[in-house]
Amino acid sequence: MFDRLIRMPVALTVPTFALLLVVFGIPIASLFFTSLNAPNFSLINYQAFFAQSANIRVLFQTVEVSVVATMICLIVGYPTAYLIVTASKKQRMALIALVIIPYLTSGLARTYAWIVILGDRGVINNLLLQIGLISSPLPLIYNRTAVYVGMVHIMLPLMILPLVSTMMGIDRSLVAAARSMGARPLTAFRRVFLPLSLPGVRSGCLLVFVFCLGFYITPAALGGLRDAMLSTFIAAQVHSQFDISRIATSAFILLVIAIVVLSMLGLDFSGTPGSGGNPSRKSWTGRIPFRRILKRCCDEIADPYRARRWKTQLYHAGTDRNWGKFVKTVFIILVMSFLLFPGFVVVIMSFSAGAFLEFPPSGFSLQWYRSFFGDPSWNGAALTSIEIGAEVAVLSTVVGTLAAFGLSHMSPKVRGKLTMIIITPITFPVIVVGIAAYLGLMQLGLIATKPGIVLAHSLGAIAIVVVIVSATLANFDRTLERAANSMRAGPVQTFLRVTLPL
Repeated sequence: MFDRLIRMPVALTVPTFALLLVVFGIPIASLFFTSLNAPNFSLINYQAFFAQSANIRVLFQTVEVSVVATMICLIVGYPTAYLIVTASKKQRMALIALVIIPYLTSGLARTYAWIVILGDRGVINNLLLQIGLISSPLPLIYNRTAVYVGMVHIMLPLMILPLVSTMMGIDRSLVAAARSMGARPLTAFRRVFLPLSLPGVRSGCLLVFVFCLGFYITPAALGGLRDAMLSTFIAAQVHSQFDISRIATSAFILLVIAIVVLSMLGLDFSGTPGSGGNPSRKSWTGRIPFRRILKRCCDEIADPYRARRWKTQLYHAGTDRNWGKFVKTVFIILVMSFLLFPGFVVVIMSFSAGAFLEFPPSGFSLQWYRSFFGDPSWNGAALTSIEIGAEVAVLSTVVGTLAAFGLSHMSPKVRGKLTMIIITPITFPVIVVGIAAYLGLMQLGLIATKPGIVLAHSLGAIAIVVVIVSATLANFDRTLERAANSMRAGPVQTFLRVTLPL
């Protein structure tokens, strides 16, 4: 039976699509029909939404905040990823680990840390008051700047990791060849390295933008009343009136924005270089004979100048290299400090000896840990979290690996379409996925149950497993499987003894 399943790639994806359909697909379709006022089918809900100027302002504000946060993540994340890739192997592994650590930390905990850092009596204001630079606290929190700081801190790893994955696949000898032909470092980077890294830029920007569209905890905690986002409005509707028509309409407006951006730019998880642009492709002006002749004449005139400039660059190479290394080191330290400092603040505060959590603590004590482990409700919650995490990990790993293995044996066209369907839970705004999952679990009678929570968390976890395993299988040597089959190993034995370990 298992041999037959492995010989049928589509059958291996059935568990994934069954879970996706029941918990997410059918509810999202139901949500769409609800927004259209089914069964009468009208646009009255959308007309009511756009009839209120406040809703339009919040909608534009949501897009604006998401775009700005994405651009900041790109500006900071691209050079960070480049420095990580160009570092030594040990340094690269350490830096990647430092980027991943804060991403694995709860977003709620990191948001609370920024409240402590940016508050009127927070770390920054207390420091400035003590050294006498200010006489009253600066308004660092409950404004748009605080929202950007919190969102960039949470989303920056999601920008860096796709960039690192893409840059790792770029052949560095191409840049060296451009430099050996007289290209300046900036020119070699702009004409060779940058076009090859565009797939990572596109994937990182799209992921960050879509996730920012669904943010509601960070803007609500760090922003002011004028910094509300559409996701915050949806969450408020869920917690108060639960007007399903308004919720569905707002959710689908947010979803349409995400779908439009995704369809315009696409999403590339392959990490393969070269798809973002072709540096060797000539423009139409390069095919004009007069232009080639003019370029040759200019090159002959400029050759003596280039020779003198090359000698000057060689003479100053040592000094420039030292300054460049210093600037790179300072930059990477600042970025890593930005990512890790909020977590450090939370950890230090947990050892506070005061009656309230404070930073810096007036003294150190284990009182909060004794209170935590001495409270049965906290212990039960911690145990439940561990159980749910373990169950989600096992379920998503097994189901996602089977799906990725099945997809790897399909044609590229079919594989691409099915993969895009599987990863929809991580490419749609979080608030929309949450509402759809809630409706789906409510139909199954699994609301407020452990199996329901496991299924809801597995939606995104399975998508991540499929992306990671598919990337691994893309570089897998299929001749190893054929060699095992030639030695009379069955499909199951080949999978367990050859494919799975690799």
